[in-house]
Amino acid sequence: MPKDKQSEDDMLSCFTDTHGIITTTMNDVPGHRVKQVLGTVYGLTVRSRNWGAGLGGVARSIAGGEIRVFTKLLYTARNEAVERMVGECMSRGGNALVAMRFDVVDMGGFSQICAYGTACIVEKVDQV
Repeated sequence: MPKDKQSEDDMLSCFTDTHGIITTTMNDVPGHRVKQVLGTVYGLTVRSRNWGAGLGGVARSIAGGEIRVFTKLLYTARNEAVERMVGECMSRGGNALVAMRFDVVDMGGFSQICAYGTACIVEKVDQV
């Protein structure tokens, strides 16, 4: 694979460093018990696409297929929202986020991405 293509693919990643915070879309964490609920935490970001990318996306949509510039924009925005949510969890003293979800709102050229979940303190349970 050409080097340019590889570096572009690396940027299209759903991995976000959670700084050791357990993050799950489930309502519990297997092998752990919730010791304390710290409340709902959010991570918000609003992104816009530039007009050049928008025109390129329209041209690509005519031909069909993935519009990679928009895919990259969404990955970047979701990762930023998760990082902000994790930061809020850490600032409250939490070590886990449960029931994590995303909300996306299109505002005509702008997209609002919200990551939200419940910040908790969890502890490992002894396996019998």
